[in-house]
Amino acid sequence: MDKETPEAFYKRLREQLENTSSWPSNYLYKFIVQTNAGKISDIHKIFDNTGAVIDLKESKNGKYTSISITVNMKSADAVIEKYQEVGKVDGVISL
Repeated sequence: MDKETPEAFYKRLREQLENTSSWPSNYLYKFIVQTNAGKISDIHKIFDNTGAVIDLKESKNGKYTSISITVNMKSADAVIEKYQEVGKVDGVISL
């Protein structure tokens, strides 16, 4: 199975977002990261001053934290920009 390039992934995501949402619209991001205050803080900073509602949930053994972020976004491109910013935080898995 070929691994999709980031460019192809974001192009496909943009098409899906344009076809399924009218903008501006609330968007739900979901990430998983190793439980690490620095990494969680980095993700918080990316969404500072956006009016985002951020929900954290630790895994049963506390090793990982699930981060759900609901935020009103202006466009599909704005959604993708946030994914790209979060993608720079080491070890984050986008769902």
